[in-house]
Amino acid sequence: MKESINITIIDRQEVPHEIEVPLGVDLNLMEVGKASDLPIEGTCGGMALCASCHCYVQSEHDIFDRSDDEEDMLDQAFFVEDNSRLGCQIKMEEKMDGLIVKLAMVGD
Repeated sequence: MKESINITIIDRQEVPHEIEVPLGVDLNLMEVGKASDLPIEGTCGGMALCASCHCYVQSEHDIFDRSDDEEDMLDQAFFVEDNSRLGCQIKMEEKMDGLIVKLAMVGD
């Protein structure tokens, strides 16, 4: 088993940030983004009760099995696309190695 994976988070200015994520710590994408000082808010603390960690999956990872709670929040978010996910609902595990996501634009 790997000890870490590498992911890329593209910020809202189109700048990619390559991040090494340790495995076995039970992190989600929102937590990784916050720990990396990226502008991903996670206002609800990762409970899928807001959409402030909305992002777009850019890589070919098959991670679109959304919960009903996540679907409900995405229904209320701005700029939702077919590849939209809430970062707090993407668990960092070995199969996420190479994941590329882009932070969604924020609505006013």
